[in-house]
Amino acid sequence: MSTLLNKLSPSATDLIRMDHSQVLDTFHQFRSGLSAAKKEALVNATCVSLEIHAQLEEETFYPALRELANDIAVLEKSFPEHAEMRRLITRLRAMTAVDPDYDTTYFELVRDVLHHVADEETTLLPAAERLMPERLGELGAQMARRRAQLMTSRAGEIMSSTMRSFPESAAVMAAGAVGAGSYLMHQAADWVKGVGRRH
Repeated sequence: MSTLLNKLSPSATDLIRMDHSQVLDTFHQFRSGLSAAKKEALVNATCVSLEIHAQLEEETFYPALRELANDIAVLEKSFPEHAEMRRLITRLRAMTAVDPDYDTTYFELVRDVLHHVADEETTLLPAAERLMPERLGELGAQMARRRAQLMTSRAGEIMSSTMRSFPESAAVMAAGAVGAGSYLMHQAADWVKGVGRRH
């Protein structure tokens, strides 16, 4: 059962890289001239993505890597960097887009995350691929399952941000894709459970 799920899931390092790409894409959509509603939607989408990503890394990826190498400097820096990211997210959530410090705070978050991503992609992820290549599929499957749980618990917030940050036609398509993706994840999980019970 777990072998099948491991094959269907991206590796942990590929999953992390996909998260990085997704949040960088959201960063590029933010501009000072956007409407307040659009800014707030993009900021909320960024914050939710970063919170889920950090939680996945801290619960699954970092502990597995630490078992093999607890002297990786980037790994040690990651926890305080995540704490600083959460501080900025809390600050952004206490503001509205018309606050004079809103854009500056968001751009500070962007700078911090870009630095963190660069460290992970040049040092941490290659170290994981070198030290535990045989575990990356299993870890990716664990992270994918946990992501589905975290996204399900925040589905309303995710949908609201999606609807406000895209043009109407794209928002309808995104809503359908999220719904279809959620349905398919549940169907796949049920199927995998059924296969496991038969063996």
